[in-house]
Amino acid sequence: MGVVDSNDCMRADKYIAEVAGILGRSQLKARNASLVVNGKAAKFSRKLTRGDRIALSWTEEVAHDLVPEKLDVSLIFSDENVFVFDKAQGMVTHPAAGNWKGTLANAAVWLDAEQKGGGAVPRGGIVHRLDKDTSGVIIVARNLLTHGFLASQFKNHSTRKEYIAFVRGFPGQDSGRIENHLARDPRNRKKFALTELGGKKAITEFRVLTRWSMKNGCQYSLVGLYPRTGRTHQLRVHMASLGCPIVGDPLYGKKDPCFPEATLMLHARRLKIRLPGQDSISIFQAPMPQRFAVMASVLKKDAIKL
Repeated sequence: MGVVDSNDCMRADKYIAEVAGILGRSQLKARNASLVVNGKAAKFSRKLTRGDRIALSWTEEVAHDLVPEKLDVSLIFSDENVFVFDKAQGMVTHPAAGNWKGTLANAAVWLDAEQKGGGAVPRGGIVHRLDKDTSGVIIVARNLLTHGFLASQFKNHSTRKEYIAFVRGFPGQDSGRIENHLARDPRNRKKFALTELGGKKAITEFRVLTRWSMKNGCQYSLVGLYPRTGRTHQLRVHMASLGCPIVGDPLYGKKDPCFPEATLMLHARRLKIRLPGQDSISIFQAPMPQRFAVMASVLKKDAIKL
């Protein structure tokens, strides 16, 4: 790995996970990692000081039962370390019960093997996820070192994600910050809900971009959503908590009277993240999907001027 350049005296496992961003502390054990400090084998509990020379080795994680598949995917960017996709609505990110094939991870493994001529991306390289019905930008690591490097940025919230969504109604203010705790809904295990006790902190900033009022009394807003944490269904729960559920959301909203056939109108538009070997932040953007353009066109045509 090189020479420790931190002035803080800290445990080796903490330095590797939080400063070097190579592997998380739980991953060190899972991958049978071993550490050498100044030429001698060392434990991960050892305190490191500036100038220590360290070397780390580990076993690659096998992509268990992850079948490479040639799928129709939209690739925004690729280099030797990452793929950046514009994930289509309806595509599952990673295999799970009921969706063992046809996922973005399956596509990433196939694409990586095609370009490298063999091998496999560990765990499909999935660093973060998008709900099945959320479209937009998602980054995939092509090797274990990159996976750890990117994962550490999501863990310390140094990445910046931007979503757009059509919501029902008008939020009470043009911009704001929602901060609370989310936990699985005890009455419906498929849903998440706000909680006063336990749960995980969830923070979303939002900004109203456009408002429309329809002749039949329905109101809609196009909002920019900027999550500062990455909880499951966070944006969907937070908008519903404002009384403005995302249009087409079958879990946290109702069938829309003006757009009864709408699917989830949530799109990951932009991702800001630092790639391995780069000093500056990279910005990746997915274009507005067709379903957004169609709804915007209807609203512009039929809405009353505010």
